[in-house]
Amino acid sequence: MHYNLLNYGNNYGGCTESNNSYVDKTGYLKTILNYVKPDILTVNEINESFLYHDYLLNNALNVNGIEYYQRGNPPNHSSSYIINQIFYNTEKLTMISNLAIETNYRDIDIFRLKVEPTGLQYEVYLNCVIAHLKAGNETSDENERANETSKLMNYLDNANASGNYTISGDFNIYTASEQAFQNLLFYSNTDIRFYDPINMIGEWNNNEYFATVHTQSTHYSSNNCFSSGGLDDRFDFFLASDEIINGTEYMKYIPGTYKALGQDGEHFNNSLTASPQNNSVPEEVLYSLYNMSDHLPVVMKIIVGDNLGLHKISEQNFTLSMLNPVHNNLYIKITALKPLDLTVQISNPQGQLLFSNSYPIEESTTSIQIPFTKFPEGVYLMQVGEDQNPFSVWKIIKN
Repeated sequence: MHYNLLNYGNNYGGCTESNNSYVDKTGYLKTILNYVKPDILTVNEINESFLYHDYLLNNALNVNGIEYYQRGNPPNHSSSYIINQIFYNTEKLTMISNLAIETNYRDIDIFRLKVEPTGLQYEVYLNCVIAHLKAGNETSDENERANETSKLMNYLDNANASGNYTISGDFNIYTASEQAFQNLLFYSNTDIRFYDPINMIGEWNNNEYFATVHTQSTHYSSNNCFSSGGLDDRFDFFLASDEIINGTEYMKYIPGTYKALGQDGEHFNNSLTASPQNNSVPEEVLYSLYNMSDHLPVVMKIIVGDNLGLHKISEQNFTLSMLNPVHNNLYIKITALKPLDLTVQISNPQGQLLFSNSYPIEESTTSIQIPFTKFPEGVYLMQVGEDQNPFSVWKIIKN
């Protein structure tokens, strides 16, 4: 989960103790976090003093008997009064390192986490980049945002970075054509490029087509602290490396789980709580989102394990390729050396046969689709055979 906390612990300008109390905001945040229960929470706009970080940790996360959350230790090289931070579940994650790239306004932080225990024989790491890019819609602001992401990508390139990476944050960008965004998606070194998990690329600003992904503003009218104008910008993001998108390093984005929390797509250019009734989250969570920040948080789920991503099963007369885990349908690409009858059977771990079908393969390459919509989330076994003779058993994960 990523969240711009809107001057958490900072009162200046139009933000005062009456309209931006960090104590009140912590109560709203507690409600939101109890609903989402994230293993990782990355944030922007929290006071540089760790006193406020610890207050959030101890009053919104480590509550109701929970004691397993911990925070990072960002260095704040840029000497900003609002900084980034990460909070994480220590029952699943260990902090390995945190460092920061200094920019003209705010650091870009990189936190390296180890996932454990995984039950795997491999060590699994996740690198969480957090950025809060320069705000504003002037050309100078765009140039500064481009400079910030260029510094990040050059650093990753020089560090030979690869593996599981996410970048989350308030990017303050209005369109995907901005150079700052292009730097992330189309950097010259293809090994370190980032990808949009939902592939909603375009002109986001004030464009109703992208209403389901807009994250600012939760308010139509300003209270001198919150931005006004309603929901019409996609400022807040999770992007991921190809390793996470494709599941090639024991960690994979689960399709269909990325969303702007509280965004129902029906409040374009309007307040989060305006008519029609927003039923995307419980009412208490909705009003907590409204009162907490002028941004909506973004959330997504990542699965850890082996047998993720694009896999091949090679037998004497055919090869199968498929994406795993499965969301709604299992798609299988078959390359056959000769015509054959392929049998596919799906069973649950108890051995109960749930699906069986034979496919006459006449062409060298063909594709089949097996519906998984009626199967509950869990682990299944797929048995594949030629001419009724079973050859391979494969674990399929339904999410």
